[in-house]
Amino acid sequence: MAALQGRRLLLPLPLSLLARQALRRAVPPPIPRCRFLGSSSPPAAPASPFPSPPAPGPRSPPGSLLPTSAAAVVPAARGAGSPGLEISAPQRGRTTSGWPLPSSALLHAAAPWALWTSATADDMVGALMGANLSVFMLWRVLAHPRFITDPHMVWLDMYFGGRLHTLLTSASSNVDPMFMRKHFMISLDNFTSGRLHTMLTSSFSHMNLKHLFNNMVGLYFFGSSIARTFGPGFLFQLYVTGALTGSVFYLAEKIFLAPRKEVFGGWKTPCLGASAAVNAIVLLEIFLHPTKLLYLHLFIPVPAALVGVGLIGADLWRVKKGGSRVSGSSHLGGALVAAVAFAEIKGWI
Repeated sequence: MAALQGRRLLLPLPLSLLARQALRRAVPPPIPRCRFLGSSSPPAAPASPFPSPPAPGPRSPPGSLLPTSAAAVVPAARGAGSPGLEISAPQRGRTTSGWPLPSSALLHAAAPWALWTSATADDMVGALMGANLSVFMLWRVLAHPRFITDPHMVWLDMYFGGRLHTLLTSASSNVDPMFMRKHFMISLDNFTSGRLHTMLTSSFSHMNLKHLFNNMVGLYFFGSSIARTFGPGFLFQLYVTGALTGSVFYLAEKIFLAPRKEVFGGWKTPCLGASAAVNAIVLLEIFLHPTKLLYLHLFIPVPAALVGVGLIGADLWRVKKGGSRVSGSSHLGGALVAAVAFAEIKGWI
């Protein structure tokens, strides 16, 4: 025992420090979490048994849209010729964000009620896609009572052994046929009637598979890249803020630009779709990496900057022309959110 004690006393100091550093790396301290989006004072993490060194690199200014730990990403975005992210082939890793939530006034006003969870980047993208798919199924059932004649519903009913037909028939028989139009579409009638939730719920609505597929492809590829870079909470807030801003722009167009006629394109025309939210995500990725190649229709390489110019230019033309079945005004609302987020990332605001 005396020999062992003697050896312990004679342990060199550098070796002891190396052992403590190795133990610190093996057992990292818990990461603080914020419970609500927009919280500016996250709970403190339990104290570590060893003193933690100060985090290297600059920190984001108070009130920034960026999480405080995103400083490592900002220099790459600011530097010329940064490699950026591979949009066409996103990484497959499952990254968990431990960054405290931003206290940006824009995002705080957009979603102060949402819970901050420990979801991974892939889980957040999957949750948003699942919400869009669920609302799409509600449209097929509640807005179309004869849903069983639809081939996709027939396939699902066969897969579930006929139980889906029984369940959804009983559900649709107790629902107002106008339920989806009242609660999942944005319009001046819904807004003036006090159904303000439609400004957000409309961004999860799609009435046909093509519309749903196009938006979900953009959300999957570009949303995965954003979530892995800035965290799943940032992606969620970007989606919600883009959706709400797009709804505001759409209502403004109908109030100030649309003709006062009860026809398609008139001032009471309803709108639905996740395009404004997805547009905010896609354009932010394009702003961050304008030199990357995007593959239109999966095989036509086009510079990201050119795609961004085309998207914004087409939406401006739709607003000027009027009467389009694609809402250029709501898309421009999403583009504004992307521009504000990009300006905060660059440190311009």
